Amino acid sequence: MSADPTNIRVLVVDDDPQILRACRLILKQQFEQVETLERPADLSTRLEAQDFDVVLLDMNFAPGATNGSEGLHWLGIAQRSAPRTKVILMTAYGGVDTAVGAMRHGASDFVIKPWDNARLIASVTAAARLARTDRELHRLQDRQQVLEADATAEQHALVGHSPAFTALMAQIGKVAATDAAVLIIGENGTGKELVARAIHRQSQRAARGFVGVDLGALSESLFESELFGHRKGAFTDAREDRAGRFEVATGGTLFLDEIGNLSLQMQAKLLGALETRRVARVGSDREIPVDVRVICATNLGERELRDPAHFRQDLLYRINTIELKIPPLRERPGDIPLLAEHFAGIYSRKYGKPRLRIDAAAMDRLRAWPWPGNVRELRHVIERVVILSEHPTMQLEGMLPAAAPAPLTEKNLPLNLDELEKIAIERALSECNGNLSRAALALGLGRSTLYRKMARHGLH
Repeated sequence: MSADPTNIRVLVVDDDPQILRACRLILKQQFEQVETLERPADLSTRLEAQDFDVVLLDMNFAPGATNGSEGLHWLGIAQRSAPRTKVILMTAYGGVDTAVGAMRHGASDFVIKPWDNARLIASVTAAARLARTDRELHRLQDRQQVLEADATAEQHALVGHSPAFTALMAQIGKVAATDAAVLIIGENGTGKELVARAIHRQSQRAARGFVGVDLGALSESLFESELFGHRKGAFTDAREDRAGRFEVATGGTLFLDEIGNLSLQMQAKLLGALETRRVARVGSDREIPVDVRVICATNLGERELRDPAHFRQDLLYRINTIELKIPPLRERPGDIPLLAEHFAGIYSRKYGKPRLRIDAAAMDRLRAWPWPGNVRELRHVIERVVILSEHPTMQLEGMLPAAAPAPLTEKNLPLNLDELEKIAIERALSECNGNLSRAALALGLGRSTLYRKMARHGLH
């Protein structure tokens, strides 16, 4: 990877002002950004605050020092503060042994004072090229880790032949051919992520990555780090530089699930990134251009989406060039037999079971159930049946109630506190249309506390 000399960033560290001036004059002829530092004690702070490709570092700072031990000490500091910045050591007392020692400790090169100007420029250029290559490799590794994690997520094809489903698939085909922002609206469990993946597979970005992030699971403190990335040391657990989801998805598709659960403050930060197509990692002022096709999803209803108290209208206009509405499963009962057979085949193969036959009685039960959890609930029911089945024909006893659950009253409320808590959370989520922030407020809980309780009760 070649380094453009006009944007190579160099820091020169030496306690001799004349050396600093000379270095700056020579290097500025070739490189746009050359900065100097007299006190090596400030090196760590400087490197954590600003990105440099190359550090030119003197090896001796104390009066009369000639053995280079100080330079090796500050070399270690530089490597810990900015692992992908290359360090060139320089000294007036160098020999072969000193040069070998410097390289053994991780220096990129070694320059002896007084230096040859052409040799100095060539050394800085080579080190900068290596630094850029290392950074690009690290970025690709970040991207690969996210893509591999994303690829392990359970995926199923979109299945159905009802009029509502057929109309949705036709819309997907039209939308996929463009680069327009898409907002997918649907109840929990209807398959919003599967629709987003279908759009990506049929788009011009299909050869690049599909990167998803569940915004509903992000706390405000992690939002910027997850989406925009962070610099090492930006906060307590930031042990190394990390690319955010916007960077990782560059060239491909970024899927922002449950966007309706973002606070207004987080919505404003997201809007800024979508408008400028640039992000700055937490702990850095340098903006990074990103090229992503954004697909968002929410379970909010039309009224809540259009309410400025819940959702920024300027953000809504930015993300809903096209709106796709996924019908709930109860509105397309004709798809239930196809889906049931599809899931039965998947889980029979997964668990090494014989293919179960779904007889007419079982299919009638499946069609009659209202499926408040939509396709996700049907999939989980079929998976449990396959795991527990000891018969060639599907047995639904104990898997579905005989009828839809009766409404709770004061007389039939359970006395178990855990069960009451689960009921309260389910009711809050239902009344708030799955909006975690509003549900947490209604329950008098913090958002992270609500998320933990949902996990404990199996409500994800």
